[in-house]
Amino acid sequence: MGRLRQAPGWPGVLVLSVLFCMLTTQAVFGQYFGRNKVQYEAFRFHQFETEHFRIFFYPEEQQAAFDAGRMAERWYFRYSKLFRHEFNVLKPIIFYADHPDFQQTNAISGLIGEGTGGVTEALKNRVVLPFTGYYHENDHVLGHELVHAFQYDMAQAGGVQGLFALNQLPLWVVEGLAEYLSVGRNDAHTAMWMRDALLYDHLPTLEQLSRDPRFFPYRYGQAVWAYIGGRYGDSTVVRLYRAATKGGVQLAVREVLGLGLDTLSSDWKAAVHKLYTPLLEGRSHPEDVGRELLSKKTGAGEINLAPAVSRDGRYVAFISQKDLFSIDFFMADAHSGKILRKIGDASRDPHFDELSFISTSGTWSPDDRRFAFVVFSQGDNLLVITDVESGRILKKKNFKEVGAITQPAWSPDGRYIAFSGMAGGLSDLYLWDLKTDSLIALTADRYAEMQPAWSPDGQKLAFVTDRGPLTNFDLLTSGPPQIAIMDLKTRKIEPLVLFPRGKHINPQFSPDGQALYFISDQDGFSDIYRYTFRDSNLVRITRLATGVSGITGLSPSLSVDPSSGRLLFSVYQNGHYNIHVLEPDKVVGEPVENIYAEPGPAALLPPYPVYVPSVVSRYLANARDGLPEQKTFSVEPYRAKLALDYIGQPTIGISVDRFGTSLGGGVSMFFSDMLGNRVLGVALQANGTAKDIGGQVFYLNRRHQLNWGVAAAHIPYLFIQNSISRVNVNLGGQVFPGLLIQELRQRVFLDELGLLFQYPVSTTRRFELNSSFTHISYDNELESIVTVGGQIVTRDKTSLPTPPSLNLLDLSAAYVGDNAVFGFTSPIKGSRFRFEAGPTVGDLGYITVLADYRKYWFFNPVTLAWRGLHYGRYTKDADSGRLNPLFLGYENFIRGYSVGSFESSECTPTEDGSCPEFDRLVGSKIAVTNVELRIPLFGTESFGLINFPFFPTELALFTDAGVAWTEDEKPTIKFVRRSTERIPVVSSGASLRVNMFGYLVFETYLAYPYQRPDKGWHFGFQILPGW
Repeated sequence: MGRLRQAPGWPGVLVLSVLFCMLTTQAVFGQYFGRNKVQYEAFRFHQFETEHFRIFFYPEEQQAAFDAGRMAERWYFRYSKLFRHEFNVLKPIIFYADHPDFQQTNAISGLIGEGTGGVTEALKNRVVLPFTGYYHENDHVLGHELVHAFQYDMAQAGGVQGLFALNQLPLWVVEGLAEYLSVGRNDAHTAMWMRDALLYDHLPTLEQLSRDPRFFPYRYGQAVWAYIGGRYGDSTVVRLYRAATKGGVQLAVREVLGLGLDTLSSDWKAAVHKLYTPLLEGRSHPEDVGRELLSKKTGAGEINLAPAVSRDGRYVAFISQKDLFSIDFFMADAHSGKILRKIGDASRDPHFDELSFISTSGTWSPDDRRFAFVVFSQGDNLLVITDVESGRILKKKNFKEVGAITQPAWSPDGRYIAFSGMAGGLSDLYLWDLKTDSLIALTADRYAEMQPAWSPDGQKLAFVTDRGPLTNFDLLTSGPPQIAIMDLKTRKIEPLVLFPRGKHINPQFSPDGQALYFISDQDGFSDIYRYTFRDSNLVRITRLATGVSGITGLSPSLSVDPSSGRLLFSVYQNGHYNIHVLEPDKVVGEPVENIYAEPGPAALLPPYPVYVPSVVSRYLANARDGLPEQKTFSVEPYRAKLALDYIGQPTIGISVDRFGTSLGGGVSMFFSDMLGNRVLGVALQANGTAKDIGGQVFYLNRRHQLNWGVAAAHIPYLFIQNSISRVNVNLGGQVFPGLLIQELRQRVFLDELGLLFQYPVSTTRRFELNSSFTHISYDNELESIVTVGGQIVTRDKTSLPTPPSLNLLDLSAAYVGDNAVFGFTSPIKGSRFRFEAGPTVGDLGYITVLADYRKYWFFNPVTLAWRGLHYGRYTKDADSGRLNPLFLGYENFIRGYSVGSFESSECTPTEDGSCPEFDRLVGSKIAVTNVELRIPLFGTESFGLINFPFFPTELALFTDAGVAWTEDEKPTIKFVRRSTERIPVVSSGASLRVNMFGYLVFETYLAYPYQRPDKGWHFGFQILPGW
């Protein structure tokens, strides 16, 4: 049987070409769905230069930027000697005063989450990062990112192949090296991860580390490089890394170390066992510490953090990944662990974009009826107060003086909320006076001030700070975090004398105010301690084999029940974070002795002792070498200049035939300024003669919240038809047999000028306004060649009549929302919508209307998905024959009705030879609805019926339905299987979507099209994520 294929005529081809051009413009400037990066603030950037860097900053962060510029030069001194590599040009570093500002940057494409501490990108080799409010962390993050700057600079020396080789390396090689060279081997937090992996027997091999996403490359990579450096020397670390960029990890290990990768894995794992196994003796297994209150086993998530106990001790608020793909605040019974309700949900609440969860917890009001926590909204951190019972937001507060907020603490009398805030890249303590709605600054200096906690009488604040003899702002050294007490009447600050080493964080007063609980890793293990004010006694409460910890080593992890003295704390356990509880009779603890003894090796990464003196440890201990004496720099305003980012792979080809010589090829270029606020793109394409040269140029300005752009394009489309026929040729009175070779060249020229405005209201909502003028013209020519015996006798070119040109002016406005959470192959939670309308005027006049709404209900692990869509043209020219009709049978609309699958036997005979069964799929208006049940067949341990993360696969059971109509042919809404009317068409079936290496989604489906009763089951595929 012959298959029905509808080939568009001239008008259809032209309008399809117009649509393609418009879609290309939309791809440049915006997207159909997708979340937004919002530029809430137009930062007034300035710049200064150090010897090897060009620093970009805005005035309010000048002091922090000057200090960071000196830190950068110190890192350069260290790394240039270690790598034996020098920069040839000044490398750019862009600083933001805090993380909410950093999340607005255009220097880095894509959305930036709270967990991203900094980014180094390859195009301009820019380092982009926010200040943390703690100089030690500033130095660490900057040092980490500058390793990447050296990695990129060394790779670029090898051209495109060098960058390609760098991108092929496993993340543990690249990120682990950056962490090792910036932190070293003395890292209690990474040591905790290694002890946990040892305790639960999931230390990976290097092969697993290279391919299994379960193993965090930063921590494990740091540990592996620390082992290589300690066993073979840090010079070998550099040689091994360089060799890996040329021939891969396995070959590099063999070439540099003389070992196989398996042997290196075994040696590293043996060193981990050797160092940590003896240290675990006498330590409590995580499951034996108190009672496990909140974990995956008890109905919470794999990540449960930042417990905050209510004043009456009945409830605990905590941050959890219970819903798998989002981090939310939950409230649970503090005794049974039963989860009662969700307090804050960024995926549903339009008041904020996301919760802050890494460096902060929440706080209860004295009457336990309200709860306050930190969110990211409108480009800043906000304090949000909610009604605990209803979840309703009672108040949200944005402080113009403060950009970032962490660790709110409600005063016992209910009048104040204390918090740590950042301004100009520096952290200080503040009070929000709820009665007067005013802000009170308690400190104003370069010291870090974090994690405030109220004494029960409301007279004092305990907080974390780097005050002390080890902090020196001349040498830019910062001591480990200590605990200090502020008297709120006098503002006098008194540091507590606790341990001489390690961190001291998360202070919490005992109910009677006579003691202070805190977390310290003074012996390499992160445990809870108690300090008694009266006699300065120190008592160890826990003795964990892993540690009391949050996401980072500084995350708050402890809460004291004000009513009873119970302790609730998060424990790192088997790769997860669980919340445990210790009852009052279990918090007696044991006195700590020998606190001034030499530190043990628990905070170190193996091997211990090292075989070779460590270059990394030596330079980390020397703050003077490489640090410039200069403390201020000459500043000038930032001036935006477009510079080339990259040139797309150019192509060129030349063809010669009897019709002449033609040229084919193309090139694209992409330009931007240093901050990424202004973007210019240029593309040229040739495919034939001079008539067939086309190009496109676009400019996009993203400096303000209102983004705008312009685009211009000249695009030729060439269609060629050839024919050969035999002819008789009269030459000098004699007739010879010859050939008439004809080539019909039909060209369509699209000239378009477009203008776009986009105003994102938040990361999930935006307005769009688009306009474009399109001129469509034609060129038809026929070239005829007569040959005799292979020799050209005559050649003739004739211009043929063409349709009249077409001028169209398109205007459209859209409102777009997208808070959907994407799984491996399709959205699984949230919703998406796009409502768009606009007129087209000119030689054709009509109005286009689009309404597309999608909703995803997540019932772990399955998702019920629904879509309703209408797309149509209305008014006088909606059904013009010069417009290609809309087609309902595309696989992303309704599966089982694709254009190439119809056969003539399915058609009801008609007088005009048409096929009603196919024609009802086309029209000027369509309506579609779809329902899918999405099941993660293969995935990860936490999201997938079968743990096989290498090719995540989704099984979807679906029903698709839709109808198409025109102004003259209205639809008949009824479900019948055989009809020549314009009835809805429906299909049901199953599909498999496979994520192919994270690059594309391949879907294959089996559909039963009900309105094709003679067809039966239909098999098809498409390369497209699920709707």
